[in-house]
Amino acid sequence: MGNHLLVLQSDFGLVDGAVSAMTGVALQEDPTLGVHQLTHDITPYNIFEASYRLFQTVEYWPEWTTFVSVVDPGVGSKRRSVVALTEQNHYIVTPDNGTLSYLKKHVGIKALREISEVANRRQNTEHSYTFHGRDVYAYTGAKLASGHITFEEVGPELDVNTIVELPVVETEVSDNCVRGAVDILDVRFGSLWTSITREEFYTLSPEFEDRFEVTIYNNDMLVYQNQVTYGKSFADVRIGQPILYINSLYRVGLAINQGSFAKAYNVGVGSNWKIEIKPV
Repeated sequence: MGNHLLVLQSDFGLVDGAVSAMTGVALQEDPTLGVHQLTHDITPYNIFEASYRLFQTVEYWPEWTTFVSVVDPGVGSKRRSVVALTEQNHYIVTPDNGTLSYLKKHVGIKALREISEVANRRQNTEHSYTFHGRDVYAYTGAKLASGHITFEEVGPELDVNTIVELPVVETEVSDNCVRGAVDILDVRFGSLWTSITREEFYTLSPEFEDRFEVTIYNNDMLVYQNQVTYGKSFADVRIGQPILYINSLYRVGLAINQGSFAKAYNVGVGSNWKIEIKPV
């Protein structure tokens, strides 16, 4: 049921031939495939980031698009190679190492199959154990996207409940405070994207131009505490001033107008980076 669109994501970067080799393998399978790039600048080994970037992107592609995501620190180990079918009818070809976490939680996955490496692996690669992105994932993805195999032919069905999931910080909402985590950066601009959804933030009844006390901890260490204006967009505050806003994924973001919040305060991402927002 592939629609001839294949979208690749990895932590390989573009400094060598790895991404080009994956693209070539796909086009060998079907030269008419539209092969596109999501990103290859995932921080090396960062499965959480891979999971988030898929969640950020997948829903904007047509139904039956096939995504290949290879951030695979456990390559060659016992981790499963799978294809997931999301509730919105996109295929995700990936190691089952946590990469599917965000899609499973926020979009839904309705079926899962293990890639049969006997049938769906490039020939004469069975002695290469470290480039499954090329030999298994890009190859299987291309076969699926081109309609050369069906989803059923990927391999045996698995229980969706067995998908490996990364631990997620649950947002805490109380009368005068919301607490969550700094999930990820809007990398190029250094804005913080938090786990706090618009609905959760709106339990504080914010109005544009209201001020909030924002506190950021790394584990238990205080990293940042200041009063920040809630605005519609960056220009609502002076250049160099911080702003709270709702980002393109309907989550609370924290930015500096024309500056990098992450660099200014050395803020990182992940479940140990907690953020707390209270009305002033």
